[in-house]
Amino acid sequence: MLRKYLLAGLFTLLPLVVTLWILKAIFTALVGIFRGPLTWIAHQIHVPDPPTWGLALFSALATILLLLLVGALVGNFIGRQALAWLDELMLHVPVVKSIYGATRQLMGAIQSGQGGSFKDVVLVEWPHAGAFTLGFVASRDCSWAVPGGEEMIAVYVPTSPNPTSGYVIMLEAAKVRPADLTADQALTWAVSGGVVVPEVPRGR
Repeated sequence: MLRKYLLAGLFTLLPLVVTLWILKAIFTALVGIFRGPLTWIAHQIHVPDPPTWGLALFSALATILLLLLVGALVGNFIGRQALAWLDELMLHVPVVKSIYGATRQLMGAIQSGQGGSFKDVVLVEWPHAGAFTLGFVASRDCSWAVPGGEEMIAVYVPTSPNPTSGYVIMLEAAKVRPADLTADQALTWAVSGGVVVPEVPRGR
């Protein structure tokens, strides 16, 4: 009976604890971004340092305004040109260009299936025999990497809950099973840690 109550309490509180942990991480990140500039401004105008709650509130508002600004820029020609220039600049900065470029291409491919990639969801045996997970077909020709690779498939396996930090594996085509799922369904499943199960027709 005691074990039953302990497990019931754990499963009841766990979602709340995880949610609070994520909110705390976001709160800390927002405060850290603006603490230095706002403290410097406060010293320049000879006022007390901003309190933590003030930093968090300002950071949240600034983040929302930034997202709205970027959204507005994307909607007009001048804004798109400015973002294209910024994009080009990021791709010429050493070290940064590798991370930024790879992340941009990955998210673009997942969202729109660029070049036919990331549209097909497959079931693969990973990370060891007897264990299976969902992945996205990135390429159907690996001959550039392995002799006979034209018969192999490159599969991107997303990690949970951050799908941008996954693995790319090369498998024989015969070992890759097609999954009757959309990319959105597979991505949601991965982000949720397997909790959100895609709806499939009954009788399958």
